Amino acid sequence: MYIAYYDETGDDGFPKFSSELFVLTATYIHNLNWKEVYNKIGEFRKQLKDDFNLPVKTEFHSRYFLLNKKPYKNLNISDSDRIHIINLFCELIALLEVRIINVVINKKNIQTDSYEVLGNALTYSVQRIENDLSRMSPASKYVILTDSGRVGKMRKTTRKIQRINFIPSKYSIGSYRKEIQHLIEDPLPKDSKESFFIQLSDLVSYIVFLY
Repeated sequence: MYIAYYDETGDDGFPKFSSELFVLTATYIHNLNWKEVYNKIGEFRKQLKDDFNLPVKTEFHSRYFLLNKKPYKNLNISDSDRIHIINLFCELIALLEVRIINVVINKKNIQTDSYEVLGNALTYSVQRIENDLSRMSPASKYVILTDSGRVGKMRKTTRKIQRINFIPSKYSIGSYRKEIQHLIEDPLPKDSKESFFIQLSDLVSYIVFLY
């Protein structure tokens, strides 16, 4: 059993939007590794508290942290230390037993006003998790946990692709049907303030957005 934690950077609006890019990040982890990884992130946050006075229970929102916005501004962490903390977090992620998929939608390339940014990004993301699990662990299932704001839109998309899902063929013009099999349940809400894993996805998605 896997748990997939989702977060995003940029807005999913179109044709009106405030960011040209929308990045959707999924961090997924096997339930048997969950406790160990959770503890490692918790120990890392405790070390940040000792070294930089960053409270363990303060949500790590990467964009606001790097820009020194509230609630981080009052912590008096220097610019160099904030960049160093981001680097330390990335080094930690590289050592964790997690798998990460990023989908980037470049709105400058969209050719129709009816394009659903979040729906398409989630479809691509879920399909890639499906492909990965089919190769790695064919009998495994997974659930999606995400911040509550987009649960409704994500539920609509996942229900749709579990009923009917067309995939463009790599070898010919057209597509073929392959419904989603590994995903169970609708996407479930989880407050990002209460989830190290959603905060991890937030960091990765923001770094990808900047890159």
